[in-house]
Parts: sequence; C-alpha cells; structure tokens
Amino acid sequence: MMTHPATGFAIGDPHSNPLSKAPSPEEARAFFDGLILSASGWRGVFGASDDDLSEAIGPAKAYVAARMAATFADFLLGRRAGGNGTAPVVALGIDTRPTGPAIADAMARAFIAKGVRVRYAFICAAPEIMAWARRSGALPADHPDRLDAFCYVSASHNPPGHNGVKFGLVDGGVLPGADARTLIAALRDGACSRDDIAAASALLGSASPKAVAALFSSCGAEKRKALSDYALFAREVAGASTSLEAQEIELDALAAAIARRGAGVVAEMNGSARSLSIDEDFLSGLGVSVLRLNAEPRSFAHRIVPEGESLEPCRTALAEARASDPSFCLGYVPDCDGDRGNIVYWDGEAGEARAIEAQDTFALAVLAELTSTARNAFRPGGSRAKAAVACNDATSLRIEAIAKALGVEVFRAETGEANVVGLARNLRDRGYEVRVLGEGSNGGVITHPAGVRDPLNTVAAILKLLYLRDDDDVPGPFRLWLERSGQGSSYRDEFGLTDVLQSLPRFATTSAFEDRAALRVRSRDHAALKDAYRPIFEREWPSIARALEGRYGPLTWKALASSGSSERELLGRFGESGSGGLKILLSDESGRAAGFLWMRGSGTEPVFRVMVDVRDDDGSVEPMLLDRHATMVREADSLA
Repeated sequence: MMTHPATGFAIGDPHSNPLSKAPSPEEARAFFDGLILSASGWRGVFGASDDDLSEAIGPAKAYVAARMAATFADFLLGRRAGGNGTAPVVALGIDTRPTGPAIADAMARAFIAKGVRVRYAFICAAPEIMAWARRSGALPADHPDRLDAFCYVSASHNPPGHNGVKFGLVDGGVLPGADARTLIAALRDGACSRDDIAAASALLGSASPKAVAALFSSCGAEKRKALSDYALFAREVAGASTSLEAQEIELDALAAAIARRGAGVVAEMNGSARSLSIDEDFLSGLGVSVLRLNAEPRSFAHRIVPEGESLEPCRTALAEARASDPSFCLGYVPDCDGDRGNIVYWDGEAGEARAIEAQDTFALAVLAELTSTARNAFRPGGSRAKAAVACNDATSLRIEAIAKALGVEVFRAETGEANVVGLARNLRDRGYEVRVLGEGSNGGVITHPAGVRDPLNTVAAILKLLYLRDDDDVPGPFRLWLERSGQGSSYRDEFGLTDVLQSLPRFATTSAFEDRAALRVRSRDHAALKDAYRPIFEREWPSIARALEGRYGPLTWKALASSGSSERELLGRFGESGSGGLKILLSDESGRAAGFLWMRGSGTEPVFRVMVDVRDDDGSVEPMLLDRHATMVREADSLA
C-alpha cells in the first residue's frame, strides 16, 4: 500500500485489482440505481452510510467507479478520432472524503487500461484542478504539460459518506449539458450485466502495476503543478485581465488600499480540500492577515454544507480575532471540494460577527464585480461594454434590481452549475461581457474567466467593494453603487460591510438549505405534480392576491419554465417544465416584479425544493407565501 507523502493518507496498492472480487449483477444494480446522475455531477453513497468515514468502498462501488472512468475514456478517445494520434491526458483529483482514494484508484486503472494518460494530484480543490486544466489548454497540443480533460472525485456539499465525480475539458468548467447527457446515456447502457462486470474486472486487471505505481509516486509533482497554475489563474481572475501588467496594476491598487486600513480574514477550512490549497498565500499576497481554522485535511469539524450552524465556528473565531485585531472583517467556510464558501462578517453596527445569507453573498459579489467593471468607463480610453449577469432560476430578484441600476441585463438558466456556465458561454457568443455568474440560491459565485465557483474570488470581490475608494476622478465601487441606485447622499468614507448590505434592494428569500425549503414528495413524476399544481394555484390565487394587495397593489402572475441554459414563459401546462424549474412570477400594475414562487426536484438530492422570493421590508410576507406555496405543492403531490 502506497501513502501520500504530504498527508500520510493511503493512496492504493499498485499490485492489487479493486475488482479481483467481482460483485453480482444484483449487488451492482442495487448501488447503480441509487446514483443521482445530473449535469452537475454523478453522486452516490460510496461509504457504508451518509456519515461513514471508512475508506473502503467494496466491489459493487469499485465496479461503478471503473465504469464511470471507462465511459469518460471512451468519450475522450472518440473526440480524438482523426486527431494527432496521441493519447488523451486526464488530470485526476479528489476532495478529502475518505472514499476518494479508493474511487480514484479504480478510475485511474480504468483510464490507464483504456490508453488514457493520467496525471494524479491527489487532494486538490475543485477550482484548483479546473484552473490547472484551463491553463494547460493554452499550451500546444504536443506540449508535455498539456491536458485534455479533468476527472474530479467529489460529492460537493453532500455528507462525507457520499462521493461522486465531475468531468470537464480544458475550458475550466464542467462538461456542457449536451455532453453530460451523452455520458449519462453511455454510463447506463449495458451497466450491471454479468458480462459488463467481468469486462470491468478484466480492464482493471490489465492496468500495468508499474504504470499505476508511477502514477501514485508522481502525485507530489502534479500537485505542485496544479497549485502553481491555480495561483497564476487566481491572479488573472482577481486582476480582471490576461495581461500581467494590468493584473499588477489592479492588485497593487487593492493591496495598497488594504495596507492603509488593514484587513483580516478567517479561513475556516473544515477539513476540506482547500486546507491543502493556495488560500493563505493568495490572501496574504494582498496584505490580508489570515487565520486558518480546522485546516487538517479530512478532519471534519461540522457538517460539510456551509450553511446555518456550520458557519458558527467561523463566526465565533471572527469575533475572537476581532477582539485582538480590529482589522479582521470577514470569514469564509468552504464545502468539501472547496468550490463554494459562504461568508461571515463583522457587523460594526451590532458589534458582533454574523453570517451572510447565500443570496446576499451572491448579490455582494455581483455588486462588487459590476461596479468594478463600470469604474473602467471613467478611465482614459475606457468604454462600457454590453454587459450581462447569468444566474440560476432560483436567484433572488434583487440581482435584477442591482443590475438595472448599473445598466446591466440579467439572464437565467435552470438550477445547476453546468446550465449557468452554458448560458454565460451563449451570452458571450452574442457579444455580451459576462464578468460574474452563478447560483444565487446557494451563494455560488463564478467570476470570469473562471468556469467554477471559488470562495477566493468571492472574498477578493468583497475586499474590492470594502477597501477601494475614489481614485482621482474614478469613484470607488460602493460610492458608484450608491449614486447609481439613488442613495448617493448616504455615502460616508468610513463605511463597512453592514452599510453595503443595508444598501441592497430589500428582498426576503427562502434559503435553499432550510428544512422548510425541502419537501419529501410521493410522486416521482414531477411534471404530473406540476400539472396538478396549476388548478390548485388558480383556485387559491384570488385569496393570495387579496392578502398581498395592501402592500403591492393589484398583482398579476405568469409561469416561467427553466430548462438547461434558458428560461421561457409557459402558456399552457405547468408540466411542460418537466424536471426543470417552475416559477410563478408576480408583478404589480407598473410591471415591476414583486416576487416569485419557485419549485424544482433536486438533481443531486432526493427532495423537491420550494422557495419564495419577494420584496419584503419587514420579513412578514415570505413565510406566509412559502406556507401557502408548500401547502399547494403537497396537495398537488397527493393528486399526481
């Protein structure tokens, strides 16, 4: 058994075959049928239970891991048909879940046996492996460091006993929806038959032990390459330019602004893949004091999803750090693969550390990036591009309000990172500048040219918003926002994040991770459930409209369906939205959106999600509307 030199974790035995004991077709099928397969990734319970921390996965799960890799290998080999004849090269990485090494062991052998070259970085954050892949994509096809794709073993924010995989090419993001659907179909075709299991066992057994040993022993060098590429790419994203000179100007200005006032950030890693990434070096390079907490990989101090009580250790640490160093202003908590990090901040008005809701985190990042981009129009030779924000259908309407004030359009896609990234690609093809995109419902921020969420980019955006001030005739980001949104008279130079949050458009939004937002429904036919919902909603609408009229005046509604990278109005059956998102948009007499009711079956968890987003100054409307909405969904479920 080989171990990883930096962590001491077991990697694998080059001379063993994970499928030397093959599962029965029934055992394989029982696990395979429990997988959740979506454009955002493939996930299942690879451990013995949701919270199991053992490393072994067993024959059925090793078979499925091998089949996943073989399916992707065939996809890559097919793309190379008629090319330069060289073998495709895949970057392989894992997050800190205990089952990661065993899954990667099976996948690596399948890749090698299929004739795909593998470069294994062991534990790395999702944005890290994607930056590595993206930067390699700019190299010539015959360059020794060139990659063709990545395979990342992770189940994102799911419990530690879960695991899965994400695939992508060298554009820095997960596969587009069409390619993801092709892979899912290929994965299912012929799976779990006795012959296929035997073929998978033979495939893994044919991988050269010498090649597997060489793969494992090179992990350290590959990790260093991934870290180097990620560090360079993080500067490109934060500096908003591919030009090294322009990056230096932008980041030096931010570092100088931070030096004048001082900044401290708590990085509460929760044993995630970010504990072995660039976070401290990147932030300290901007002059930020960094306090790392729970930074031992695989030592999970609390549940993986960075919401609610999971933010409490970071909130407490920020308050304690602030007591000894008043420059500490922010903290962040990533999920296991480190592609999302929700934020805590110091509320100077209340005198305490507080968590920021996911929707507000996305709104802050959007505000920061749009105002930073808009500032360029004030500089000599600066011009305003046709700009847009791409977000998921469950993002709060506060984004439209922010974007409108800054002259930017908003476009929406179905929930799922791949859908939003695909929408942004389409918008760029149409001539739009899309600097910021993501899923407001979970606080997931993607900052171009990155193609994946990254908490470092979110923190960098908020630091720009907090620390940059007027520069000659160029207003600071926060002053610019206040002026454009009609709040210019409230500006003061010694503002804090509390002031920024209070300036955001007033909306109340159901959190995606609240228990009341996740319904357990009987019906597996979500289109039928939505069809049953329509007559119930139409029956209840007059009562709902009367309850809201005193606050918003007369309201009208229309139904919107989101599917893939688009959102469209539904004129007929609600069930036409299929497995995508269904939104009931409410508008006042002036046509201004008052809010929406939303529903969609989760693509990564066995729940049916509901939420409400509404203009709501005192927080009283959202719970009432969500209760009515959930009651109607449950009634529809009983009829579907």
